[in-house]
Amino acid sequence: MSDELAQRLRKEGYRLTPQRQFVLRAVEKLGHATPDEVYAEVRSQSSAVNVSTVYRTLEVLEELGLVRHAHLSDRAPTYHSVTDHEHFHLVCRNCHTVISVDPDVVAPLAERLEREQGFVIDIGHLAVFGHCVECRPTDEENP
Repeated sequence: MSDELAQRLRKEGYRLTPQRQFVLRAVEKLGHATPDEVYAEVRSQSSAVNVSTVYRTLEVLEELGLVRHAHLSDRAPTYHSVTDHEHFHLVCRNCHTVISVDPDVVAPLAERLEREQGFVIDIGHLAVFGHCVECRPTDEENP
């Protein structure tokens, strides 16, 4: 990935710095992570990176199409690598588990919204909130 990353950065007028490599590796390792979580992971690798560098680097990497963000909570955006397949997110309101789901699952909805409303869904930003199988209330809890 380093050669591809270096090439894409140079094309846009940026250099491949160790800090950018640390941030991208952290996002890829963590899967879905807030900037603060990325910062904590990067800090475990190098003390030469501060939190503002992480935020700026995430913005640059998103501009280059190497990472994406989604809002999986009411807190900071959550970043994930684009090397993973295109997906949307199911987020458990109780345990905060994030499940990545193939976009084919919402294809009928996406097609209908485009046909009837002229609206195209940005699948990577889509998050559906609810309860996972472990946290879902039972019939006894919800009469």
